Amino acid sequence: MKTRSSTTRRTCLQRFGSAAAALSLAGMTGRTLEAASAPAELAPHHPAGAKRVIFLFMHGGPSHVDTFDYKPELQKRDGQPLPFEAPANLDAKPVLMKSPWKFRQHGESGLWVSELLPHIAGQADDLCVIRSMHSRGQSHGQAVSMMHTGSDNLVRPSVGAWVSYGLAKENQDLPTFVSIGPSSGHGGPRNYGAAFLPTEHQATTIGRQGKLGEATIEHLASTEKADRQQERLDLIQSLNRAHLDRVGPDNEITGTIEAYDLASRMQRCAPGALDLSKESKGTQDQYGVGQKATDNFARQCLLARRLVEAGVRYVELSTGNVWDQHGGLREGHEKNSLATDQPIAALLADLKARGLLDDTLVVWAGEFGRTPTMQGGNGRDHNPQGFCAWLAGGGVKPGISYGETDEVGYHAARNRVHVHDLHATILHQLGLNHERLTYRYAGRDFRLTDVAGNVVHDILA
Repeated sequence: MKTRSSTTRRTCLQRFGSAAAALSLAGMTGRTLEAASAPAELAPHHPAGAKRVIFLFMHGGPSHVDTFDYKPELQKRDGQPLPFEAPANLDAKPVLMKSPWKFRQHGESGLWVSELLPHIAGQADDLCVIRSMHSRGQSHGQAVSMMHTGSDNLVRPSVGAWVSYGLAKENQDLPTFVSIGPSSGHGGPRNYGAAFLPTEHQATTIGRQGKLGEATIEHLASTEKADRQQERLDLIQSLNRAHLDRVGPDNEITGTIEAYDLASRMQRCAPGALDLSKESKGTQDQYGVGQKATDNFARQCLLARRLVEAGVRYVELSTGNVWDQHGGLREGHEKNSLATDQPIAALLADLKARGLLDDTLVVWAGEFGRTPTMQGGNGRDHNPQGFCAWLAGGGVKPGISYGETDEVGYHAARNRVHVHDLHATILHQLGLNHERLTYRYAGRDFRLTDVAGNVVHDILA
């Protein structure tokens, strides 16, 4: 297997006509000639445990000690000082604050889940909870970038872009990477962008700021008659091909030609994949569609299932920066849990019922967790030193927890898992070796995990 490597110049798209507008949102400029002519380059490095990924991004940082990381000592020591030297980044007196929610064990596996998440708790036997995550970046911008790109301070390709670059399409008529409700803050487009990878690998976006909106891709519908639009597209493509014949091989022109073709196919095929009305009322009710508290995220989850079922490789859902409770922990976390708990549990159950969970890797995580200490009287500060993520399906062991934080939940203490390790594991399950999935840029080979990262084999089935 060859190392994936290429070079390309990135330019702004020339925009003329509705097809060009559609392709601009499909993110399909700049595909290299190598990738187009050598499909063998896109074969997995090893047998895959998953074909696709759904990343449930809990933007803002949910509190692990209030959701999946039960700490009896934290409950006992409520109001006492932190039992070790406080990290320098704490801006308040380090006094422990117990969780206001009760925990209990669920399912045959006995996984601990708080009463905040009763629906997800009902899926406990399908979860692999990592309780020893840690990251770089005390601020949202740093940590969000780290979770999405593997770098806390440099512009790098996002995880979805690397997946798109490394694997062949499942569906030639749909984008490989879709981001639903991405935030414009904390890195914005960098978190779903392609950076120096060919631009075709950036995400197609639907909605913004944690909101799905009308569940449409902008410019997807044309105001022209079909035959008129086809004439326009044929003319543009003939001009592009004539220009390519004159100048010789050119990655940008080739990429643009392919982009127009994909945009045209998407106009025919994508509307059906995006149409949630095709789902039965029972399915919509299961997710919480139409209910005030759950409707937005329910429609995101249902759309994610439709997209992966249609052949999209990597789908990210975002809540927007709603989990950031420096104060008002109880009110904020209860509102956020109510909005996401039922839809996520329904997504897992629906994937399983349709036989999709076995080869779909579902990942739940924020950019960091929260401190076990109090902030602002009734809130918690950012905590990248220790937090939780969970995975389900896609070849991971179900019904287990892995790793631990310290006795009060501040630092990852046993079987520590860095974000680089999580990324390496996601790629591994898709059949990609994170050390071999590289791209040559500015004189060196880059990869998602930089010079770090280890596959967490202990959690794999």
